Amino acid sequence: MEFLRISPYINLLTHSRFLLTLRSSEGKYHSLILFRLSTGSTVEPVTTSDQYVESPDIRKSAPYGQLYVMESTCPHLGADLSHAEIEECETSVVAVCPWHRYDFDLRTGKSETGLTACTYAVEIRTDPTDGVDVVWMETPEKGSNWRLVQLQPVSEAFADPPPLPASTGTMSESVPDHAVVEEIVPTSNAPTTLMQWAVLILNTADPTLKVQRTKHAVDLFRNGKLASIGHRASNPPRPPDTPPREENYLRNTVSDPRKLGKRKKAAVMLHALANIEQWAIDLAWDIMARFGPSNPDLPPAFFSDFAKMALDESKHFSLLTSRLATMSPSTPYGTLPVHASLWDSALITSNSLRARLAIIHLVHEARGLDVNPGTIDRFRRSGDKDSLAVLEVIHADEVTHVTSGHRWFTWMCERDGLDPVSTFRDEVRKGWRGEIKGPFNDDDRARAGMTKDFYEDLRGDDIGWRKDADLEKALENLKVVDQEPGHPAAATVKVEYDRG
Repeated sequence: MEFLRISPYINLLTHSRFLLTLRSSEGKYHSLILFRLSTGSTVEPVTTSDQYVESPDIRKSAPYGQLYVMESTCPHLGADLSHAEIEECETSVVAVCPWHRYDFDLRTGKSETGLTACTYAVEIRTDPTDGVDVVWMETPEKGSNWRLVQLQPVSEAFADPPPLPASTGTMSESVPDHAVVEEIVPTSNAPTTLMQWAVLILNTADPTLKVQRTKHAVDLFRNGKLASIGHRASNPPRPPDTPPREENYLRNTVSDPRKLGKRKKAAVMLHALANIEQWAIDLAWDIMARFGPSNPDLPPAFFSDFAKMALDESKHFSLLTSRLATMSPSTPYGTLPVHASLWDSALITSNSLRARLAIIHLVHEARGLDVNPGTIDRFRRSGDKDSLAVLEVIHADEVTHVTSGHRWFTWMCERDGLDPVSTFRDEVRKGWRGEIKGPFNDDDRARAGMTKDFYEDLRGDDIGWRKDADLEKALENLKVVDQEPGHPAAATVKVEYDRG
């Protein structure tokens, strides 16, 4: 029996449940949940500015007996078990699936229904080099050289909505007398499926309402309060070609990204990042609504992954706009010029799920892994610890987003009998313009599943690629080359770090 190192136990005291994603050397993924039900300990994580520090008496007082690892989806119909109820029975502790109330013993995985969920043994081992108690878990039988690529708390706090200044002309700042204030749940024709919620959110122009509806819809989905996912319905709702934006946002949108200029001021950079996150919320919902009905064999885990991604992007947007409102009250979100370049890649890939996964998640988001450390370092040097904390949360989440893109891209390739690396490179050549250059964040790309053979020495359609330095500065992470007569538009990406 082989075991995999998960984390020092002291680092798991922040939450009671963690999402684990494992990947084998064969490229297989396995999603799990670690339940920490020990609540009697008085041990608390001692924090410094950088990390948790071990409490010297942890091995004596911490009740390790109720650590469990179970597969993250119900073996009945694939429901997400991250929010399963926990019930104590006479001789066992069970997780109860929120969809159909199937119960599974956290130790054995057995259910009274006759089904069995996969569970894995957990051990606590003391590291001989520093005396720290570390959680290890049994690895799955199928596959070899399993690696932990995601360890993330199930429940994460959102930032409070940013305060609205008295008079700045911001989005959502004032509501005309004739305007209708929308409720989170519409009073008529309320969505009953995940697909209906996805299309409603895509058609929601108010970014604050978009975030609120995302949180509500994901909660309904996770807790089994929706009629179905809805992607196999005979007449599923159709997503908009381009999600609408509020009037003030549209007024500040520039058609030529070069007009944005250089982004050196912290507030301007946070505003630009918040704009990207708002589009990212829509991208997560769009991939479900646009491609779910045309791919009825997609399992529930696909929708769980992208619902989580939508929730993450909503969290990022809230954190950024809240921080922006605090540090620069005169320039809240919506008052500075923005661009919609990221959605151009969505339009380019609107007819192919495989192309969408490749271009959005394995090019755009993977490029984010390359440039984020430079942005984080810039805020670290400036001493802005609050913005730094936000950006570090975002970067950690983005690694998991690239992981999800890689997981489902390789799933599609396996389904269709295709080689993932050569197929990805073909998709980039067809839907990307210009060369993809480094420097690359090879470590985080590898964590997400992208080995170097995916992206080294790769370029897209070799047609008129501009290397305008001001354009690259203006867009930070990405840009879109204008469509030329006779050629389809293709997205391209900034090629070097901004080391300013």
